[in-house]
Amino acid sequence: METNLTAFAGPRIVARGDLHAVVRAAHACADQPILVFDDATGRPVELDLRGTVTEAIARLAPPPLAPKAARGRPKLGVIAREVTLLPRHWEWLANQPGGASAALRRLVDQARRDMGDADAIRRAQAATYRVMTTLAGDLPGYEEAARALFAGDQARFAALTAPWPADIGDYVRSLNAKPSSPSP
Repeated sequence: METNLTAFAGPRIVARGDLHAVVRAAHACADQPILVFDDATGRPVELDLRGTVTEAIARLAPPPLAPKAARGRPKLGVIAREVTLLPRHWEWLANQPGGASAALRRLVDQARRDMGDADAIRRAQAATYRVMTTLAGDLPGYEEAARALFAGDQARFAALTAPWPADIGDYVRSLNAKPSSPSP
């Protein structure tokens, strides 16, 4: 899955897109501070823009990992992890069709279906807040905009962010737009 990023130089968007495209565009603006955000999470992304564009892109490739014995069934995408439950939970799971693992997978899938919209809204609010704190923490109306964000008051949030620099306001409003829930 490709990560979409947005890069800012001051209050202005200087790049949007995948990692390589953002590195190329941000490198051209490397004479000023660049802030890059992951659009899905709002988390900052550190880029090493030293040297040429080619050198900066070459540093993006992760170093190869030494092979190690994987737990679970990695070819199927199954990852083994520890789960701590009370004895009554283990007893109930043991009596479920397909065993504990199958029952847990069904429960998680059902919870994802039931809570998908609420989870998507919570993720969008968290991403928006992370970006707002970095880019707009000192702008007028920030505190009230944060309150409106978490209250789910889209109209008030839009009104409070409207006076902000255009790229910042547009970006935080787009992050807070009605998110789509992930497929199970």
